[in-house]
Amino acid sequence: MKLRGGARIGVDIGGTFTDLVLSDAQGRTWFDKRASTPGQPEQAVLDGILSLLGHADLEPADLVEVLHGTTVGSNALLQQSGARTGLITTKGFRDVLEIGRVRTPDMFDLQWDKPVPLVPRRLRGEVAERVAADGGVILPLDEDGLLATAADLVTQGVESIAICFINSYRNPAHERRADALLREAFPDLAITASVSVLAEMREYERTSTAVVNAYVLPILQSYLQRLCDGLLAIGVEAPLLVGDSNGGLAAARTAMEKPVFFISSGRSAGVVGAARLGRAAAEMDMVVFDMGGTTASASLVQGGQISRANEYEFRAGISVPARFIKAGGYMMRVPTVDVAEVGSGGGSIAWIDEGGLLHVGPISAGADPGPACYGRGGERPTVSDANVVLGYLPDQLAGGGLHLDVDKARAVIQRDLAAPLGLSLEGAAFGVREVANANMTRAISAVSVERGIDPRDFTLAAFGGSGPVHVCDLAESLNINRILLPMMPGVFTALGMLTGDVERHFLTAMPGLLQDLCLSELDRAVTVLRHQAETALREENFTSEQMSLAYSLELRFEGQDSELPVRLPDAVWEIEIPWLRQQFLAAYEAVYQYVADDALEVVNLRLLARGVRAGKLDFTTLSITGAAQDNAPASIREVYFGRNLGWSRTEIVDHQTFTGTARGPLILQSSDSTVVVPPGGVVKNDGLGNLLIELGEGPGQ
Repeated sequence: MKLRGGARIGVDIGGTFTDLVLSDAQGRTWFDKRASTPGQPEQAVLDGILSLLGHADLEPADLVEVLHGTTVGSNALLQQSGARTGLITTKGFRDVLEIGRVRTPDMFDLQWDKPVPLVPRRLRGEVAERVAADGGVILPLDEDGLLATAADLVTQGVESIAICFINSYRNPAHERRADALLREAFPDLAITASVSVLAEMREYERTSTAVVNAYVLPILQSYLQRLCDGLLAIGVEAPLLVGDSNGGLAAARTAMEKPVFFISSGRSAGVVGAARLGRAAAEMDMVVFDMGGTTASASLVQGGQISRANEYEFRAGISVPARFIKAGGYMMRVPTVDVAEVGSGGGSIAWIDEGGLLHVGPISAGADPGPACYGRGGERPTVSDANVVLGYLPDQLAGGGLHLDVDKARAVIQRDLAAPLGLSLEGAAFGVREVANANMTRAISAVSVERGIDPRDFTLAAFGGSGPVHVCDLAESLNINRILLPMMPGVFTALGMLTGDVERHFLTAMPGLLQDLCLSELDRAVTVLRHQAETALREENFTSEQMSLAYSLELRFEGQDSELPVRLPDAVWEIEIPWLRQQFLAAYEAVYQYVADDALEVVNLRLLARGVRAGKLDFTTLSITGAAQDNAPASIREVYFGRNLGWSRTEIVDHQTFTGTARGPLILQSSDSTVVVPPGGVVKNDGLGNLLIELGEGPGQ
């Protein structure tokens, strides 16, 4: 008798493919990979859900949760397609957004241009008001001036307004009042008050975070509302939870109000899933690598713990947490998984510059028209086209839903790359692969070598539709000998969604010297945050037993710009000042490799509140049932493994049925991804459905 109810679906929308994984009450899973629908991203989600329900013989009413990671917010920033946004700030602070941090990401780059602000100067309005650094009111809010300024912005076509007043983190009364007045006077405007998303010091960071929130708010609200309506239309009444940048989940209504917390939702879920998988597979130290159709990202897991940061800059090229590189992009001071990202994916376009040098990305062919081999009108060569020409990819992807045009791929690479560069067809294609690999190695180095960490001591865990195709080359370039490929690597981010918990973040500013910290005041602040968190989680239907509260005090050396968190014990009243100092010095030395004997400053008290979900996916008991449509792999294919080895007759096996151990060259195919094992590599199934690869001589060059 079939068990009904208790089914969950994880969804990850990428620039090229939309991935879905369904897990039922018995722990069985099905997956679906289909081309994304950029014009209406929710359509691929809805079609995929119906397909999976049909394949699993389930009804929409059997779903209890839909968990969703989305790139809608990040794409709006990347493509500069967000709402027409205005900013209202304190008189005299109109240019804070443009001044930024008064620094450059690279001191030696004299050609660097500062990112164009999301709000042009003409759409930044000033209002008379002033709050002092201690929270006292110096000048009351000019309410008439506020409404006049907003009216002027509306006449210029503004759809969304961010409000950021000086020192509002100490006294939010003026911002709260302005928020209420604007919502009443302009009900069709989207309004973001900075204290509702970031109630802490630093005017630029708070202004930028509020502006990013305002910029993506209308587009993400619209998308999530369409998705919620679409789910109801197909009979799905289960709650929709959206992945946040820190790897947690939150109700869709929270994402609609504070989208800045959800810009990097998809990639973070993959890291969380990898960390949980690592603990199940006894792999506690991993470099986590995710390569999709548009971007590739890397993160670090040490001792089973995810690396996290409290700020992030979205920029072109390589994006990394702003603790290490400042001023290169759009600042978001929000909790996030510590990820470095580059614009290299399967759909990244290969091109030749005026000097005759080959480049790959960051522009992507996306899902429409996609790479030339997709046969959907793409006319420029991409990484996927190169992989098709070299024999790495089969003649169909996404469970047979996408047939690849090998001749078209060969034609565009020959015309646009091989002929201009005077190379053979396979030489040009392999060059594309080498450049893409070099780009992606930068991301891995950014989270390891550039931070004093030797990646050779780690296992390289790879997933994403294109990750298993490139991972062995990347491991060889970094001298990493051990590789972990999870079950269903091509849809693993969606799978990772099923392992997450609901998260809510709470913060209060507590500026001052550590030596002057009043512990009774700290205890009162903890009590206030605890009440806020428990109230919020109860609204999400979590009981006290399902709540996990983690407090941290953010400290820094006096006069520094960045702080580090010190985790507080549950018994906050037992804390002593010397203990806090000792904990901070240990954390500081671990990150920066040295410490000083200076005074310490307290910056913020932060609370991470988790609602521990019942029915989370358990990797140790996972049962993979399959995809909605499986491939029928060929038995032998010619594959190009570099200039030294050339073309090799390579055995093709079904990934889902592979057990035991085998030696490369070998390709394991499934409907979600393709695993390339080079000559000299040894691959084995670990018994949990994961693949472990030990590299030998590596691919020839």
